[in-house]
Amino acid sequence: MKLEVRSRKKQTIRMSNKKMNIKRSNLIRVMLGIIIIVLINIIGSYIHARFDLTSEKRYSLSDATKQMLNELDDIVYFRVYLEGDFPAGFKRLRNETKEMLDEFRAYNDIIQYEFINPSKSDNAKERNDTYKLLVERGLQPTDLQVKTKEGKAQKIIFPGALVTYKSRELPLELLRTQMGVPPESVLNNSIQSLEFNIANIIRKLTITNKSKIAFIEGHGELGKKETADIASALSRDFVVERLEINGQLNSLTERSPLDSVNIMIRNKFDAIIIAKPTKAINDKDKFIIDQFVMHGGKVLWLIDPVLASMDSIKNSESTISINYDLNLTDQLFNYGVRINNNLVMDLNALPIPLRTGQIGNQPQIDFFPWYFFPILTPLSDNPIVNNLNAIKTEFISSIDTLRVEGIKKTILLKTSPYSRLVSSPAMISLSILREEPDQRMYNAQGQPVAVLLEGEFESVFKNRISPVIANDDDIGYKEKSKQNKMVVISDGDIIKNQLQIPNGYPLPLGYDQFTRQTFGNKELILNVMSYLCDGSGLISIRSRELKLRLLDRTKVNNNKLFWQMFNTILPVLLILIFGIIQARIRKAKYTKSAIK
Repeated sequence: MKLEVRSRKKQTIRMSNKKMNIKRSNLIRVMLGIIIIVLINIIGSYIHARFDLTSEKRYSLSDATKQMLNELDDIVYFRVYLEGDFPAGFKRLRNETKEMLDEFRAYNDIIQYEFINPSKSDNAKERNDTYKLLVERGLQPTDLQVKTKEGKAQKIIFPGALVTYKSRELPLELLRTQMGVPPESVLNNSIQSLEFNIANIIRKLTITNKSKIAFIEGHGELGKKETADIASALSRDFVVERLEINGQLNSLTERSPLDSVNIMIRNKFDAIIIAKPTKAINDKDKFIIDQFVMHGGKVLWLIDPVLASMDSIKNSESTISINYDLNLTDQLFNYGVRINNNLVMDLNALPIPLRTGQIGNQPQIDFFPWYFFPILTPLSDNPIVNNLNAIKTEFISSIDTLRVEGIKKTILLKTSPYSRLVSSPAMISLSILREEPDQRMYNAQGQPVAVLLEGEFESVFKNRISPVIANDDDIGYKEKSKQNKMVVISDGDIIKNQLQIPNGYPLPLGYDQFTRQTFGNKELILNVMSYLCDGSGLISIRSRELKLRLLDRTKVNNNKLFWQMFNTILPVLLILIFGIIQARIRKAKYTKSAIK
């Protein structure tokens, strides 16, 4: 009996000691876990590493963005007005914006933000005052039709942000509207552009040394009023001037002596814009532009080879197109392109208003597509035009690219597959609007109208300039450039803003006051100049593609019951199976312990 009692006591002591050892072991494990977590956090505060397992690397910032973030020296604050009750697509845009800002902040914690609901006030006057303030500060509202308990209602949202850095503030549009693009694709393209848009707005706020660009005058180019809006938009990122060359050698370049013999030649401007000249450019000015290119200057050529005007048509319902003699054919040919003396007609065209009758004292106005005003839908994945809205053009011509050694040519814009070429001189008449177009005649598919040229350009004056002049140090003649780039567009009106009727003040570039539509002309020019002057750093982010993974609605509707049951029953079954397996494991474990 005593032996049995003693044995039981020993067994109790062993069990007690075993429990103590288990508790001590568990406590040690917990302490070790806490210590490891603390150490990982300490190490993590000094070593930055993030892992993006998505196929398109949607959560990875580009090297250009990271470099820019590392150079920030003060807080950049985002007030994002994407908070509130709105459809799922905009909630996705809101969530993706937050995730992108978190990604920016992970690389530099001076990126700060808050999300604000501009419609949170129940007072209608306060809401309207808030809306008015946001519009005044540069944000554009979007009207939505949303479902409510009572039915449907209109809702105003501001898919954008106000970004401040030190004493500066700029608006940031997060929704990139595109004509003729489904809403799902518009939202996906907007999400695709988030990194570029956020990085670009930070660059605009923090830039100190702006590149210099100049509008060339003196050859009948577009004037101040006609380029007022784009000049204003460019001035936010560049120093913008206007100048006449007038045969002055130092108009685009400056010369300074390196020593008693050699002279250093430096361009005064990073880029120039030649916007729709209507007079021949004489050989002196042409030489100066050529040498500007040879010394690394960038050029945006906006050239109309054909004179055609709507003003003439309005007066007589018809006009004849006439070829310009701009003295640029050999120069552009030498650089790798030829702008043809023709006009492109396109069934995908801008409607123009025409008087079709009169009701009482009021004229009746209808809109008809004017085939000489093609609407260009950018399809290239080049960052200059990727995800851009449709582009409005007027009397545009086709461009041929030529085989020039060392020059890479990229087609930026083409007309639609339903295009037609009309050689100039040609009769242009409104009478074509009275008949249905014969689609068989519109078979000149996809005519190039904007080309990016990159490489080492050869001077058009090579073998033409006198050897004596070529050896003159004051001239500093070069017959070949280093790596350089330029853009050629066969429509000068692409950069021209309309003037408001009847007051005559400049309207935003890309806005058509007759159809009240806004096209992507301004963004195109801004992207071109950013690419030419700033290189392909930040703007290359725009070529990033995020795959749009949408549900197949037909399959969803056909198999609706199956997927409802699948999503309802499967999780319950998995939990039951997991519980049964866990119970069996525990039972087996403690049965073994009891036997011991």
